[in-house]
Amino acid sequence: MSSDADADLAPPTADAAPPDADPVLAVDGLRVRYDDTVALDGVDLAVVDGEFVAVVGPSGCGKSTLLRVLSGLEAEFGGRVTVDGTDVRDGGSDAVGMVFQEPRLLDWADVRENVAVGLPADVDPDTEAARERVDDLIETVGLDGFAESRPGELSGGMAQRVALARGLAYDPSVLLLDEPFSALDRLTKADQQDHLLDVWAERGTTVVLVTHDVEEAVYLADRVAVLGGQPGTVESVVDVDIDRPRDRADADLVALRREVTAALGR
Repeated sequence: MSSDADADLAPPTADAAPPDADPVLAVDGLRVRYDDTVALDGVDLAVVDGEFVAVVGPSGCGKSTLLRVLSGLEAEFGGRVTVDGTDVRDGGSDAVGMVFQEPRLLDWADVRENVAVGLPADVDPDTEAARERVDDLIETVGLDGFAESRPGELSGGMAQRVALARGLAYDPSVLLLDEPFSALDRLTKADQQDHLLDVWAERGTTVVLVTHDVEEAVYLADRVAVLGGQPGTVESVVDVDIDRPRDRADADLVALRREVTAALGR
């Protein structure tokens, strides 16, 4: 018989999505195989409109593979993955924006031109409406006055803000973030995390963040999905039911970090 203490330490069960909510992003029974290696198996995850979900997991659990599927870069898989109800293999990935670990800016282009790269293919960046859209995004990410600066004139944090604006330029249904702050120093990272939350709150974009940083995941997200195992699957989903703005030293937040860490088997 288990004790009450044992029950308190039991890992959370996976919950694909908040109840009574239609998902913008739905992953059902995802299975990805490379020759004799199964990278992901039985992955279920759903993200509702305007939600911020973080995905954490150890190296080799399939986080990068999951991102490739969600972004439409991996077309060979079993199960079903949809964005706004459309399979990512049939155009659903067109509604997904992406911010990578490295900013990947065009060195020869200024900030305005780098952001404009993210505009939909059918939008002429030279039109007044497109220029206003780009300038609005530059203002949103806090780069007023830097529209004509080139990447070499920007700090690492500023370059990531340009990448964020570029990812939002398409007005995506889902914005994927692939460890966007991992290369930044601790203070800059904390500042950029808070800025991301401001942009997310202002624009209401649905966000999926992939990170190895448990503290970052719990501080930013509404829910944290823990990937584990080989092949990888969703081991648990931890709800972060703490009002924003959050205090990184808050005892409840620290307890949730321990819960996620325990779910990772550490």
